[in-house]
Amino acid sequence: MSSPAPRTTPDRCPGALSTHQAADGALARVRLPGGLLTSAQLQVLAHCAAELGNGSIELTSRGNMQLRAVTDTDKLARRLADIGLLPSPSHERVRNIVASPLSGRVGGTSDVRSMIGSLDVAVCAELELADLPGRVLFALDDGRGDVASLAPDFGVRALAPDRYALLLAGADSGVRISAENIIEVLVAAARHFVELRREEWRLSELPDGPARVLARLGLEPGGSTDVPGTSDSLPPIGWLPQRDGRVALGAALALGVLDARSAEFLAAVDKPMVITPWRSLVLCDLDEDAAESVVRVLAPMGLIFDEHSPWIHASACTGSPGCDKSHADVRADVTAAVDAGNISPGERQHWSGCERRCGRPKGAVLDVVAGPTGYRVS
Repeated sequence: MSSPAPRTTPDRCPGALSTHQAADGALARVRLPGGLLTSAQLQVLAHCAAELGNGSIELTSRGNMQLRAVTDTDKLARRLADIGLLPSPSHERVRNIVASPLSGRVGGTSDVRSMIGSLDVAVCAELELADLPGRVLFALDDGRGDVASLAPDFGVRALAPDRYALLLAGADSGVRISAENIIEVLVAAARHFVELRREEWRLSELPDGPARVLARLGLEPGGSTDVPGTSDSLPPIGWLPQRDGRVALGAALALGVLDARSAEFLAAVDKPMVITPWRSLVLCDLDEDAAESVVRVLAPMGLIFDEHSPWIHASACTGSPGCDKSHADVRADVTAAVDAGNISPGERQHWSGCERRCGRPKGAVLDVVAGPTGYRVS
């Protein structure tokens, strides 16, 4: 299979320092390796959204958060640094690490939580990796195949508690490594990509990229692969019993948007949170009474704990007026479609304001694309 054509323009992925100037103002994206977020951090982000942005926080398809219409980017950067969300100004755009959100709590073959911080520190410590494109993705999959399905450039998937498949360009490389070698191998693989790339943003765009990276690593595939197949993942939603007897709550958000007031209420619960790559969140380590209270208070505020909600399957780009390339206010239109009952549970749809189809989930999706004369469905 031939590799995709290399990119001909520089990568312009936004960050917290290198913001994107959208039609509605500066857009700042805050990296959250593994989607991990403390209550104190969420509280500050809520205040930033209310005081410096448009009053809401957007969840992204890589488990990050972003603020729109930021009026003072310097003040935002200082506040993010104060709460530990900007540990490396030189590497802030390349800290793209996803991990199985329920790892260590619900299911999975191995607990990858401790690897998230170690990988983040190692990436930031490698000077060459500051030159990674902002589109590159690292993944730590605990065996269930959820984040492996996101086609990471560099990642692992647990096959046993101490046996992992090395993933390159979204596929099993055939190489098997132990837990103690994961960080070293992933960082070295990313460094070799930096050395080999020209205009390419992703390893899959580099001709024979995985094979060339393996050669530089001095690793050879071990023969036939035994990684289970991956399927299109949906967010963990609702009441999720943890293995320690406590409860995790998975909540979706319409279009992945969390308003500042709801974020403050969520932060007040004062429990660990994981932002998932499916624009949802998991509130962890609750006792049953606390979990029931959270649902009772936050469901009326817009958090969705019903796995059958049509919002689980509906997504959209920013659209007008936030994007000047959009032909329609797609968020208003998809909301009207949900309210009218025109999006059925199980029917995965993505609404786009133009042919770029920004934010489109991977896998089988019904595309609803706006053009100069209306929408086209494909």
